[in-house]
Formats: sequence, structure tokens, C-alpha cells
Amino acid sequence: MGREALEAAIADYLGKPVQKREEGRVICKCFDVTDDKIRRVAWENHLTTVEDVSNFTKAGGGCGECKSEIEKILAELWSVKEAPAPSLPRKLTNLQKIALIQEIIETDIRPLLQADNGDMELIDIDSNRVLVSLRVCAADVPHLM
Repeated sequence: MGREALEAAIADYLGKPVQKREEGRVICKCFDVTDDKIRRVAWENHLTTVEDVSNFTKAGGGCGECKSEIEKILAELWSVKEAPAPSLPRKLTNLQKIALIQEIIETDIRPLLQADNGDMELIDIDSNRVLVSLRVCAADVPHLM
């Protein structure tokens, strides 16, 4: 959700419509979450319960009508693929956090910003808070020249 919020904020700042990335059938009408997104998020984050999916995507956190459908998706996903063994969350060192955040910025965020003549700089990491600075090319914004 953090990535989606950042992309939405950038699109709003640039005055562009937010582009939906996920395909598939809408499962949660309250939060517009598709079956493909539920599968992807569940697989990437080893989610095995509806509550876990709700925490990551909000799906099932509104009216609750979609909870049975989410359970079916999870059952299908983990019947085909082996469910992950429960493990304790590992604590990352500061250097590991910085490297991971920089990798995400470089591979996922910066190319999108640079396509619109913008950029981003990592400023600081404080616990679970990431501070960034967004940049706009002055030549593209007449009032900045």
C-alpha cells in the first residue's frame, strides 16, 4: 500500500491520472482490490489468512462480503504452491534497510519519475520512516525558471 500511495501522490503532484496496475476481477468492491492483486500480495508476503490479506491490501476490511472469496483464493493459491513455513520476522540492519530501499527506488520508482522529467533522492531513514525529496526539472515548469 505504501508504494501505491507514493505513486498516487506523484501522479497527483504531476496532475496525471493514477494508472491502475492490477488486472483481474474485482473481489473487494469497497477498496477496488482484484483477485490478481490478492494472489500476488499473498504469494510475495506469505499471507495465509484473510486478516493478513486485509492488513496488506484492505480487501475484506470494509463490508466483509468478499472474505469468503478471499479465503477461496488463498486456498487455491496454497493448494497449488506449498504454504510457507511460519517464521519469525527478521530484523534488518540499517545498512540492509538502506540497500533495500535504494534498490526499490532505482528499479521501481525512479524510472517512472524520470520518464516525466522528475527525480527522487533518499534523504533519511528513521526506524520505519523513509524520507525522500522529489525533484522536478526546472525547464519543464515555466514558473521555476
